[in-house]
Amino acid sequence: MNCLIVDDDRIVRTEVEHLVNKLPFLKLVGSCSKAMEAFNILSSQPVDLVFLDVMMPEMNGLELMKSLHERKPQVILMTSEKKYAVDGFNFDAVDFIVKPIGEERFLKAVSKAKNNFESKRTPPKAEYLFVKVDSVLTKINVNDVLFIEALADYAAVHTMASKYIVHSTMKSILDKLPQDDFLRVHNSYIVRLDKISSIEDNTLIINKKFIPVSRPHREQLMGRLKML
Repeated sequence: MNCLIVDDDRIVRTEVEHLVNKLPFLKLVGSCSKAMEAFNILSSQPVDLVFLDVMMPEMNGLELMKSLHERKPQVILMTSEKKYAVDGFNFDAVDFIVKPIGEERFLKAVSKAKNNFESKRTPPKAEYLFVKVDSVLTKINVNDVLFIEALADYAAVHTMASKYIVHSTMKSILDKLPQDDFLRVHNSYIVRLDKISSIEDNTLIINKKFIPVSRPHREQLMGRLKML
């Protein structure tokens, strides 16, 4: 996450910079003593998280938050006055740290921001696909898919109940499936990992179907399995 520190106290800025530099998932893009300096940075480059002092001369932290109309970053407020906590949360601050800033409290606030950031970046899993069968679009629940088999210019989507022939490439199908659940194990096969019943040498079994595993894909397959 790109982060920005805004505090008129040089000692506090130095302390927060030190804490930020300890965390590999944070990248410091600026450290400002005035809210207007921060506003200019926020207007010119992407910032995901702001460590913001409440009480500053000219423009305070709450006024800065109010001025941000587009692409608001997450904000962790910092102040020695607890009375500003309610105002901060009214502006959707992710957390509120009372000075002096302890490392444990800092990590707790940053963890909240990190979780928010990652939840927004992770696309929702596809729950279903539509395939055309006799000119009719048929809905298939992704959880019902066992494996996909390449058939020249077509592919067969196998479920427990049926088999659907679609005009598509294997890559195109794989791109539409949840990457955590499916894996290509052979040029001709994509499998749903939780449907595998057993594996022996270079062959796996799904619903009594023997599916080959090519050598280039075997290492990735074994790395994806949950083994005791």
